[in-house]
Amino acid sequence: MKTYIKKDFPVDKVRRFLEPGPIVLVSSAYKDETNIMAMGWHMVMEFEPSRLGCFITAANHSYELIRKSREMVINIPTVDMINTVIDIGNCHGGKGEDKFGKFGLTPVDADNVSAPLIKECYASFECRVVDTGLLRKYSMFVLEVVKAHVATSPKYPATMHYRGDGVFMLSGKNVSYKSRFKQQNL
Repeated sequence: MKTYIKKDFPVDKVRRFLEPGPIVLVSSAYKDETNIMAMGWHMVMEFEPSRLGCFITAANHSYELIRKSREMVINIPTVDMINTVIDIGNCHGGKGEDKFGKFGLTPVDADNVSAPLIKECYASFECRVVDTGLLRKYSMFVLEVVKAHVATSPKYPATMHYRGDGVFMLSGKNVSYKSRFKQQNL
């Protein structure tokens, strides 16, 4: 096992090491308006029911659409969409802007929520807001996944994880250690 020499590091930059998962595209809808935003700050909170938490600042247009509708879709893009993901992240659109059209993405009706799925994404998770207790203080939505749509191939898609400073880590080689796990921990 390797050891490391460490030095002090700015605490406001630790996100480079702790980003929880792949960058996702959040689609939302309220009344006749839809939006898409790029998001990296999300986490699994519970297995069953499937609960997720996500941070969306009130300064983001999607925040109000999700707060009012209490629904959203978390879409997982693959690395071939990295330029589109960056462009969406750089776009601070507002009311009346069609990000689906602007970025060449296809909205697909969801089964259980009003927000659309994004056809070009590998997976889409329909979510309902189940707790707003952390919203005012932390801008944290607590969600329950009510329906999951996942492509059949590849089993492990190449996704992107934001490291800060315009740097992404791309998912790479998969290595199975399944035999070392207790069955209940898989």
